[in-house]
Amino acid sequence: MEKILVTGANGQLGSELLILSTKYSNYEWVFADRTQITLDDLEVLEKQLNDIRPEIILNCGAYTAVDKAESEKEIAFTVNYSAVELIAKYAFKNNVKLIHISTDYVFDGSSSIALSEEAQTNPINIYGASKRAGEVACLNENPNSIIIRTSWVYSKFGNNFVKTMQRLMKEKESINVVNDQIGSPTYAADLAQAMLDIIKSPNWIPGIYNYSNEGEISWYEFALSIKELGGYSCNVGGIPSASYPTPAKRPEFSLLDKKKIKIIYNLDVPDYKESLRKMFV
Repeated sequence: MEKILVTGANGQLGSELLILSTKYSNYEWVFADRTQITLDDLEVLEKQLNDIRPEIILNCGAYTAVDKAESEKEIAFTVNYSAVELIAKYAFKNNVKLIHISTDYVFDGSSSIALSEEAQTNPINIYGASKRAGEVACLNENPNSIIIRTSWVYSKFGNNFVKTMQRLMKEKESINVVNDQIGSPTYAADLAQAMLDIIKSPNWIPGIYNYSNEGEISWYEFALSIKELGGYSCNVGGIPSASYPTPAKRPEFSLLDKKKIKIIYNLDVPDYKESLRKMFV
């Protein structure tokens, strides 16, 4: 029985994988939180990997505090780059299948067409730079790795845009949401299923893949969909990013082209609204 190690077990994706794991009892599952897999201490991390001895690693753990990363560059790079490099080395040396999760923030937002896996990367914040460094290290140390870039992840677990909007729309009469950042959300449960479909597939084709739900929307339009599905009466206004300054710059356009993962792994990618509806069931 193959052993699957999931890092970042308490995060959105890790939590969705835990739910899905009950349907995949043909694998031995190890869900590792920060105490079991220490991504910010490389000596400890190497020992932990050697103790667990997985056949498959789903690396969902990351430093994801985008704004905080601007003032915590060292820890962001340790977790998102150095730990990934070590995990990739371990996977290569021990013939372990590795799926590593990355982000649309590796792009600068200057594109006007959906971004393919070959599109030029140019991160505009520390978080994006640390994640891009992790991608490069992952493929350099282990050319057999699969990297999945995703965007705007949300689920019933953890902190995310959908849960924040649900709370604010219950509490306030009106809110404003940026309307000039374009992309597509990702329901973590869909991404978790896609990862398992890849593991189950007879094909293991290394490289970078994009995955998000279908649709091209702004955060403002996403908020309107949340308002509609939740039946909230809160008034939602659209504002430019300039009116809502944050420590870290965000890409204005980071819509991901999903053709590659759909063709190679024959995946059915749901529309964003179809998946969002599942949050309200």
